[in-house]
Amino acid sequence: MRHVLALAALSLGLASAQAAAPGAPGVLTIRFLDVGQGDAVLITSPEGKSVLYDGGRSEPRLQALLNLYGVQSLDLVAASHADSDHITGLIPGVRLFKPKYFLNNGIAGTTQTWNRLVTAAQQAGTQGLVAKDQTINLGSVKLTVLAPPSGMPKNEQNPNSVGLLVQFGKFRALMTGDSETAETAAWLRKYPAATLGPIDVYKSIHHGARNGDNAAWLAAVRPRNVIISVGPNNYGHPTAEALALYKRVGATVYRTDREGTVTVVVQPSGQFAITTAHGPAVPTNPPASRPAPAAAAPRPATPAAIPPTPAPASSVYYANCAAVRAAGAAPLLRGQPGYRPGLDRDGDGRACE
Repeated sequence: MRHVLALAALSLGLASAQAAAPGAPGVLTIRFLDVGQGDAVLITSPEGKSVLYDGGRSEPRLQALLNLYGVQSLDLVAASHADSDHITGLIPGVRLFKPKYFLNNGIAGTTQTWNRLVTAAQQAGTQGLVAKDQTINLGSVKLTVLAPPSGMPKNEQNPNSVGLLVQFGKFRALMTGDSETAETAAWLRKYPAATLGPIDVYKSIHHGARNGDNAAWLAAVRPRNVIISVGPNNYGHPTAEALALYKRVGATVYRTDREGTVTVVVQPSGQFAITTAHGPAVPTNPPASRPAPAAAAPRPATPAAIPPTPAPASSVYYANCAAVRAAGAAPLLRGQPGYRPGLDRDGDGRACE
C-alpha cells in the first residue's frame, strides 16, 4: 500500500506530541458521531492530534458533540465532498479551532453552505489542501488519502468523494464519503484489491444507499465491522440491498440512528473495542490478520449489478443531474416533472442545484 499510495507525505507535526488525547491517552480514538442524516467522523491520535472528517448537516449539533467529547483543537478538517449533509458542521469546527488544513476534492460546491465554509476557512487562515495520492502523519497514526480517480464527472460530487484510510499499527479503518460504483471500481483498478482489505472498521458508503457499496468493492475491502451514519430520512437509507451486502461479507453492523455515536478505541497493539452511546460494550477485537487466507481472496473488480431505481410517477425521468442540466431543467423543484429525492442530495426540495 505504501508503494502504491504514498507519493507525497504531509506531516501535521509532532509539536503537541506530549498532549494526551481527551480521556484516552496513548490510544487512537475514532468517533462516528451521531449527527442525524449525514456523516461526521472525529479521529484523535494517541498524541492528542485530531481530524474531523465531514461534519454532518447541523452546526449546533456538531458543536455540541465537539464540546461533549472535550475537543480542544483540530489539526485538520476534511470534506469527503461538498454536499451539505457532510460539510455544514465543519463550519463551527473551522471557526472554533482554526485548523491548519482543509482537505477537499477541489470541486467547489454550489450552495450557500459551501460559501460559508470557504469564508470561515479564509478568516481562520486555514489552508486549502486538494486531495491527491498522499499520506498525512497524525502523530503515530497514518492517514492515506484516496483521491478521486481520473475520469469521474466533474459536475458530480458523489463520485468525486475523498476517501481516508486510517492506520495505527495493525489496525485499519476506511471511510469513503458518498462514493458511487464508478469511483470504487476505478479505485479497484488503481489499487490492488489485496492491499485494501481486510478493514477492521468501515464506514458505510452514502449512508447505506443502493448506489454506494457493491459486492466487488466489499470483496476487496472485507470489512469486519460496518458503521452506518444515518438518521431519519426519506431516501430509504440504509437500503435492504446495502444491509444484505454487509450481511453477506459477515460484517457486524452498527447504526448511529439506533445506537448513537459509535466509538472505536484502538490500543498500540492493534486490539480495539467498540462502544455505542445506547448499547453495551463489545468485547475487545484483535486486528485482522494479514495477509488474508486464500479463501478470502478478492474477486475481480467487476461492479455488481445494482437494482434499478424505481421510476418516478411522472413520465419525465432523468437518470442523473447531468441529464437534468443537459435538458436545461436545473434546478428541479419538488413537485416538478422529473424531480425525485435521489437527485436532491441535501433534501431541500431543489434537486441538481
